[in-house]
Amino acid sequence: MAQSRKGDIKMKKYLALICTIACIFGLTACGGEEKLTDYMQQKVDIAKQHATEQIIPLFQDLVENGAKDIIDEYTAEEIEYSIGTNYSLNSDGNAVAKGISSFESGLESIGSIVSIGEAEAVVDGNQIVVNVQIDGELKDAEAEVVLSNDMFFTLESISLNPVSTMGELMVKAALNTLLGMGTVFAVLILISLVIYCFKFISIAQDKMKKKPQAAEEAKTPAPAPVQEAVEEVSDETDDLELVAVIAAAIAASEGAVTTDGFVVRSIRKVNRSRR
Repeated sequence: MAQSRKGDIKMKKYLALICTIACIFGLTACGGEEKLTDYMQQKVDIAKQHATEQIIPLFQDLVENGAKDIIDEYTAEEIEYSIGTNYSLNSDGNAVAKGISSFESGLESIGSIVSIGEAEAVVDGNQIVVNVQIDGELKDAEAEVVLSNDMFFTLESISLNPVSTMGELMVKAALNTLLGMGTVFAVLILISLVIYCFKFISIAQDKMKKKPQAAEEAKTPAPAPVQEAVEEVSDETDDLELVAVIAAAIAASEGAVTTDGFVVRSIRKVNRSRR
């Protein structure tokens, strides 16, 4: 009995803990979603109806009828007056001009609009943002319509954004991957080339250092052969001495006082071994 009571107490504790956690998550969820008043909800419904039944078909007709060329010549005030007079739509002139350009590029991508799907609206301060699903001939898109949060529902912005298919997303991911890998490999190859060029830089530096040394060596005169010069001088000295001695001997044999009148033409060595 005691063990069963302890088990019941533990079970009750677990249930209380689970209930507490569930209440905390419930309060968090309630705090994240702001409940709209009846008047605000009525404005949101009107904004969604306004976007799906009037604004999006209007911009489709404007693009298909070539209104962009005419709108480009109007000022913002003239656009507001024209749209308000002809279509009973309060708008910002600049927003209309940008919206027509967005619809023109969007329709080129998705083709013609087949049907207008469900709309979701969010209140963002002084604006009501309406997102509408568009079924296109070639691909789907999403139209974003921004209206003023008041009783005038002034058009402040509109755009047509094509939705990329899974195949297009995969292609873009593959292209981004290839681009990233290609960039990395290109940088690595460039770094390798720079490192490889360092060898030629060192060779060029060595050549630049050798050029001044070669120039200095070329400017410095080569030393004369000292030994040969000494031998030639000594030979010439010996010959002169020998000539002087011979001339003195001849002068003495002739009874002359000086050797001025004698000229030695040649000297020939006599071979004494002959008899």
